[in-house]
Amino acid sequence: MRDVVEIGLGKTAQRGYHLDDIAIVPSRRTRDVDDVSTGWQLDAYQFGIPCVGHPSDATMSPASAVRLGQLGGLGVLNVEGLWTRYENPSKVLEELGGLDEDARATKRLQEVYAEPIRPDLITERVRELRDGGGTVAVRVSPQHTLALAPVILDAGVDILVIQGTIVSAEHVSTTDEPLNLKEFIADLDLPVIVGGCTDYKTALHLMRTGAAGVIIGIGGDEWSTTESVLGIRVPMATAIADAAAARRDYLDETGGRYVHLIADGDIRTSGDIAKALGCGADAVMLGEPLSLCEEAPAGGSWWHSAASHPSLPRGAFETAGEPLGSMERLLFGPADEPDGQLNLFGGLRRAMAKCGYRDLKEFQKVGLVLDR
Repeated sequence: MRDVVEIGLGKTAQRGYHLDDIAIVPSRRTRDVDDVSTGWQLDAYQFGIPCVGHPSDATMSPASAVRLGQLGGLGVLNVEGLWTRYENPSKVLEELGGLDEDARATKRLQEVYAEPIRPDLITERVRELRDGGGTVAVRVSPQHTLALAPVILDAGVDILVIQGTIVSAEHVSTTDEPLNLKEFIADLDLPVIVGGCTDYKTALHLMRTGAAGVIIGIGGDEWSTTESVLGIRVPMATAIADAAAARRDYLDETGGRYVHLIADGDIRTSGDIAKALGCGADAVMLGEPLSLCEEAPAGGSWWHSAASHPSLPRGAFETAGEPLGSMERLLFGPADEPDGQLNLFGGLRRAMAKCGYRDLKEFQKVGLVLDR
């Protein structure tokens, strides 16, 4: 039974929990860490780790997306980002990497993203991803999906990610023809990931569109200002668990169709990854943590895609800090600090071993405790 709190005589609110509010409970069995698998499969595509790169220009370039794929994850390039607006965005990214955290940074972001998207560069960037080997995935916003989809599909991607701050299966508009996700996905011969969403009903409706994966959360972290601007805050532990319940019901409804859940928000450490998967996620979307690796195109700076919105930016600009090391070290160690920011998936593997689970599907059954 969901805990409902009375806010006042005319309003109630459901209580939600963040990943920081919960902890994993080991079982009676432990397992050798070498006997644990962190493998993950989405449709026909197999990955060594349950990691999806957040499609921010601060973290994902064609080169860094390819590198993440080589290390076992899924890199996702934003086809509405700098790499499809500029022939060579390196100078722009270098400039952004040197900005301070103030109002000028947001204004400069808005200026550089005002450059129009070039369809020829979409084709070129997809070719670069393809030449790098591995799985090719790109992100497009719901409002630009119909316009850009022909170019994206002709370029030959493997996975399409339709991502906005909040995405629903029932968008209503009196001015524009809304994207009908169900019809759009039905016409495609490739897996589609959609999101973000934050609750049971929306997750269930997105699953019914035929999506292969649903993004849970809105990428919230200490640099997100979505709560300040829109009043929306997502307690990720509850959001993931609710979406997992929607997946269970959808599985029964369809007689066995499984939809993957990708957690996006409040994930900085290996412990956060373990708790997100323990709540029911199949994979995590990493943004700000990947901005701290040497391969990050913005040199350690970080910003959300919505931080450059021309009229309502939602996300502060994080100035560049010292890289923590290579992407390989960030994901697999070795770590020389005990804070969980390095060896992210080595930490996940050890958490699974401490709790006695062999693979990620089993680990979703791990016990949890609320201790805050």
